[in-house]
Order: sequence, then C-alpha cells, then structure tokens
Amino acid sequence: MIKRIYEDIGSFFHPKEVLIIYGPRRVGKTTLLENFLKSTSLKYRYDTGDNIRTQDILSSQDLVRIKEYAEGFDLLIIDEAQLIPNVGKGLKLIIDNIPNIKIIATGSSSFDLANEVGEPLTGRKTTLTLFPISQLELIKDKINRFDLKQRLEEFLIFGSYPQVVTAKSKDEKIRIIEELVNSYIFKDVLVLEKVKGPKILLDLLKLLAFQVGNEVSLNELSVSLSIDVKTVGRYLDLLEKTFVIIRLGGFSRNLRSEVVSKAKYFFIDNGIRNGIISQFNGLENRNDIGQLWENFIMIERLKKKSYNHIYGQSYFWRTYEQREIDLIEERDGKLFPYEFKWSAKNEILPPKEWVATYPQSEQFYIINPDNYLEFVG
Repeated sequence: MIKRIYEDIGSFFHPKEVLIIYGPRRVGKTTLLENFLKSTSLKYRYDTGDNIRTQDILSSQDLVRIKEYAEGFDLLIIDEAQLIPNVGKGLKLIIDNIPNIKIIATGSSSFDLANEVGEPLTGRKTTLTLFPISQLELIKDKINRFDLKQRLEEFLIFGSYPQVVTAKSKDEKIRIIEELVNSYIFKDVLVLEKVKGPKILLDLLKLLAFQVGNEVSLNELSVSLSIDVKTVGRYLDLLEKTFVIIRLGGFSRNLRSEVVSKAKYFFIDNGIRNGIISQFNGLENRNDIGQLWENFIMIERLKKKSYNHIYGQSYFWRTYEQREIDLIEERDGKLFPYEFKWSAKNEILPPKEWVATYPQSEQFYIINPDNYLEFVG
C-alpha cells in the first residue's frame, strides 16, 4: 500500500471546524478514511451522502432531528457529502450545537458546484484536496529515484490513479482507466447539473485532449460541438469543478502583444486523457510526447504546490508573435518562468521579449526527464 500525503488525518482537526477532503472519484478518499478509522479510538458515525435518510436529516435544518442524529459520537464522517442539499447548513448546526464533535466531509466535486458549503461554513472549515498519487508521495514512500524515473513512461501513458499504479499488467491498467472514463468521471456533472448525457462532454474532452498545451478557443469548440459558447464555458467550468481538467490562464502585465484572452486546459491525470482518446501505445509510437510531458509536469507541480502549501498564481505566457513560456508562477511578488521539454539535448534560452519586459524575473528553468523530480518531488 502506498502511503498517502494525508495519512495522519487527525492532525488536521481544529476546534469548531469541519474537515473537508475534496478530490476526484476513485482517488483514495474512502480508503484514507477507512485506514484512519482502523487506528482511532474515537466513537464515530460513518455515513454517505447517497443515503436518503441522511439526506433528509442533514438537509432539514431541523436542529432537534440533527442533534438527535449526531449526539453521542466523537466523530461524524459524511462521505460524498455534495449529494446532500444544504449540507453546509446542516454541518454548521452540528458544529455550533454539539461541543467537541469532530466532522469530516468528503466530496468528489467542488462543493461550490451545488453551493452547499461555501457560505455556511465560512471560517469554519479546513480544506484538503487529494489527487491521484503524486511523485512526491512515491518519493516520501521511499521509492528509489532511479527506479521512479525508470517508470516515467508508465506514468505518462497510464497516469497515477491508485488502482492503476498498483495494477500488475498493461491490460489491467487499461481496463481500470476505461472503467474510470466510462463510469465515474462524468457522474457528478450528470447528477448535479442534470446534463442529459455524457456524449457531449466526452466529445468536448476529446477536443481538449488533442489541444493539451495549446490555447483553447471557446468559439472553435462551440462550432465543433454545435452548441453555443456559453454552454461550452459552463461545461468547462463543471469539468474543472469535478476534477477532470484544470484551467491555466495567460499572464500579462506590460505588452499589448501578450495573449490573455484564451486559456489552456490540462487533464488531472494523463491516464484519463489517454483513456478519453483510447491511446495507450508506447512512447516510441506516439506523436504527442510533448503534450504528455507538459500535462504530466503541470499536474505533478500542482500536487506538490497543494501538498506543500506553496501559494501563488500560475499562468502560461505567450505573445502573438509565438514567443512563449509554458509556466509562470507568481509567488511573493516574484516571477518564476519554467519551460517543459521532453528532450534534454539542446540548451534553450528565455525569449528576449520576456527578458526585456520582465527583467526582475527569476532564473529561467528547463524541466526535462533528467531533473523533473527536483521540480515535482
């Protein structure tokens, strides 16, 4: 078993606060809870958001019923809490009226999608996000760095979902990824937003899969899908809030020629990206290695920043003259430019326009297969 970054859940409890654990479906949130419960002496109630009785009680805002449900326990756990209407208000009533009780709520979509916990729990929650297994976690789990690099092709093609990482064969990995794509990744969008069917979402994701690392035009997507631009924008937002994709905006401070009107989209996992387009062939037979590398590094960096509490904004930078940098991180008033290159052979210098416009920028770094573990691990 691979030890996850939040294995010691108890260290994140704070008085009068709900502990919320977000993350994609099948990423290991339930396993994390089960492992914690095996070692705790707390008297707990474990419930799930798809239990109709639980939905009825916690959405009722009836203090008497809610106290009756939660009293007598040291710990209340609600898995898939986003399925409960007004769950934030229900959890707030418990925190406010039952002394010393601890609450954990998990969700496979951002709860803001259903407007459930944002305002009611303002200042009363600690939020953690659990991603597919990170290179950082594998290093902390004392996997040798040389051995980890030897598995790089595997991560680029099959991704890092726990079941996939631990699967013994290529066929088993593909079967698990296909199950994730066909049965899980659209579930929250379909339930919470009542989208009529997954086909339009799948077609949208196929288009995004072939544009990883490139700016995306909502107008072009709307034409290709025969739906209006506002609907495209809403679906992209939903897919981001349900941890299928992430959005990267353009950076601009000075130049009129800097591109800021478009965004780039990356998949939360390489395996999901490849599963969307049903491409699992080896790197020697692919023409999208650069896209796989950029997606992988972008997401692994996101995991590291989240787990290590590295705060700041992330962007890409490009001019209309096609000068570009893959990632700009703005942290503590400083700019950190990074370029992702699969081939480590040639030295690459930062664009002259960047150097001239942002002379205060920190050193320009190339992230390649030789040095990537220092960047993400």
